Amino acid sequence: MAYQSSIQIQKIQAQEIEQEVRELVNLQKKRGVRAVANAVQILARRPGPGIYYLGDEEGRMLVGNVSNFPKQVLTQNGIHTFDYSVEQVFPNNVRKHKNRSGYALVSSKRIKGGFRLIVGRDIVERRGYAAIIFRGFLFAVVGIVLLSLLAGALMAIRVLKRIDSISDTTDKIVSGNMSERVPLTNRDDEFDRLAGSLNDMLDRIERLMNGLKEVTDNVAHDLKTPLTRMRAKAEAALRNGVSAKQRKEALQATIDESDQLIRTFNALLMISRAEAGAPSGGFINFDVSEVANDMAELYAPVAEDAGIELIVKTSNAINILGNRELIGQALVNLIENAIKYASSSKAKNKKITLSVKQADGQVKIEVCDNGQGIAKEDRERVVERFVRLEKSRTEAGSGLGLSLVKAVAKLHKGKFYLQDNEPGVKAIIEMPNSK
Repeated sequence: MAYQSSIQIQKIQAQEIEQEVRELVNLQKKRGVRAVANAVQILARRPGPGIYYLGDEEGRMLVGNVSNFPKQVLTQNGIHTFDYSVEQVFPNNVRKHKNRSGYALVSSKRIKGGFRLIVGRDIVERRGYAAIIFRGFLFAVVGIVLLSLLAGALMAIRVLKRIDSISDTTDKIVSGNMSERVPLTNRDDEFDRLAGSLNDMLDRIERLMNGLKEVTDNVAHDLKTPLTRMRAKAEAALRNGVSAKQRKEALQATIDESDQLIRTFNALLMISRAEAGAPSGGFINFDVSEVANDMAELYAPVAEDAGIELIVKTSNAINILGNRELIGQALVNLIENAIKYASSSKAKNKKITLSVKQADGQVKIEVCDNGQGIAKEDRERVVERFVRLEKSRTEAGSGLGLSLVKAVAKLHKGKFYLQDNEPGVKAIIEMPNSK
């Protein structure tokens, strides 16, 4: 940068020198060499870095402020640079500049009549300016390097500190403390965003671990009783003196218990498949109203046998992008659940209403009954796996029906919730419709 600035200044000075030479040559053509001599003398007396010389063809100075030029300057036309003594430029102030040397940039030209015209500038100041710029540039570079090293060191310390914090947290989690989380600094920087993402991931992992533990406990608890019953009935059938009819009844009871266990495991597998987000058959566009009508037609005789009126309210062409099999299974679970609760109701007109409607880009499936209802404090708990309310303990079931509905709704980027139907329960699935 300093070198380029120096070169640019030199070009400007050379242009100014050539301009003065042209003006003096034109002056000679118009008014003769005497006018040129007068002009050179006036210019030479001006204070400043200007260098002026007019000599005859034998090399003797006629007028000017510098007389001692190198030989090539006095004999060759063109641009020259050379060292000279500054006191020659200021003959009346020799003492002041006695120990200084100058550096000149001049243009030498032989003009009409054999005279030698030399016009130039003392460029010591330009060279000093270039040196100042270079030193400033050097200091700036050194300062930038030092500041960069300091900033890099501070950044490295900060990064390593945050990494150590994350490493300490992971070590505690690996040791078994799943409640540990990566600390946040509230700076809302990249590390805080990374820590937030890690904490969200750890929260989900902890929920999954707790859910797995809860499911394992519930499976062990809920399967122990039917397995014990199956073993007792099998032992009873093998006793001496048991009739063929009793053995047949024991075997049939064992088969029934086995079927119930198979249904439980099938429900668990379907929930796991829905929560994993990889249902068989993939997602397709289909009319959910058509599925609702099919399920209602299938369960209408069952509801009628239980003394329940099954009412269907659907519209045509309500399309969603999803898995038809899982949506159908969710409707089956809701209808069966509604039939179970409505049949135990003391209401005279027992009824279930199945409706499918859409609004604001959402598809809403509602299954309403006028049965016993579910207390408000139990509505969130009842959709968890193996959760059964006390009044349902004596009835067949595994407590997985509503859990499957919740998993299916979540798989379809929707939600499942329960509301009071006054009386009874209103089970609602909300999902985005296909676009």
